[in-house]
Amino acid sequence: MAREENIAAQERFAEGVNSGNFDVFDEVVDPNVVDHDPAPDQGPGPEGYKQFFGTMRAAFPDFEVTPEHMTATDEDVALAYTVTGTHEGEFLGVAPTGRRITARGVQIARFRDGKMVERWGSSDELSILQQLGATPQQETQEEDKGLMDRVKDAFSGEEERGGRR
Repeated sequence: MAREENIAAQERFAEGVNSGNFDVFDEVVDPNVVDHDPAPDQGPGPEGYKQFFGTMRAAFPDFEVTPEHMTATDEDVALAYTVTGTHEGEFLGVAPTGRRITARGVQIARFRDGKMVERWGSSDELSILQQLGATPQQETQEEDKGLMDRVKDAFSGEEERGGRR
């Protein structure tokens, strides 16, 4: 039963985000929740989530989180998601652009008695800023490579030289 209760709490949290009914967070977030990856200036507990998502909805009034994949145990719910929205208010110092954004994210949350007590997560804020024109777009294929791809390329070049530099 705990697994289903945790999934229901996670889904209720998402409903609160998508509807703007942030009072739901009082029902599904423990007052002493530990957030290992809080947003800048995010306060503690349910009020911190209300503040953060209030800021997001002020910048993106149609802000929505769409779960893409979820897995759960008796204590944890892991979620891959996509966020979307139209930039109609200030976001991280960027004036409204009217542009539509899409970004991916992941979250792992630990639950106890139907409430989130611990959270880890990350969303692609850089991609959001790039979509808003706030940061330079990467221009070359080499720059598009992630760190691990660059490391592999470096090692494959080293192997071609007999493992010596």
